[in-house]
Amino acid sequence: MIEINPFVILFAAIFTNNILLSNYLGMCSFLAVSREVKASWGLGFAVIFVMTVTTAINWLVYFYILVPTGMEHFWYIIFIVVIAAFVQLVEIVIEKISPILYVNLGIFLPLITVNCAILGASLFMIIRGYDFLQSIAYGFGAGVGWALAIVAMAGIRQRISRSPVPAPLEGAGIALIIAGLMSLAFMGFSGMIQVQ
Repeated sequence: MIEINPFVILFAAIFTNNILLSNYLGMCSFLAVSREVKASWGLGFAVIFVMTVTTAINWLVYFYILVPTGMEHFWYIIFIVVIAAFVQLVEIVIEKISPILYVNLGIFLPLITVNCAILGASLFMIIRGYDFLQSIAYGFGAGVGWALAIVAMAGIRQRISRSPVPAPLEGAGIALIIAGLMSLAFMGFSGMIQVQ
């Protein structure tokens, strides 16, 4: 296991190694949902929660079930099943406890199941050799970084909707340009802390 302080991993996952703007994972839901700030906050908080918990669960599954049984090669499939099952459980609990929140989140909860950033966080924690506490810090930090990026994108897109944008760049064109500029801005943090 790598001896890196979990707070360093947390900070790096949010800023210098942002899973969305450095690794470009989770771009589909990022571009689709980032039209309104309110919706982006909802999806961002859901991603933070799901990414943190599934990273912890997948770490436990990998090191206490897959490794002892010699079935490490099934990690992709098992991680996807854990993520899908957890998202379904969260969806059922939210529907029972708070129907209003369930309606407000709408399609965002099922979207989390297919968000490749969630799977990417679980894979990165194994590839990088993080221990359990480091994995939780990484999962939480990656979720916060993803949420920060989508909320910032939504704010920019709402602001730009009132500005004249050349016709060929309307919609996906301007969204991709904004995402590229945001990625360049986050590259400015690289060098502060580099965690591989």
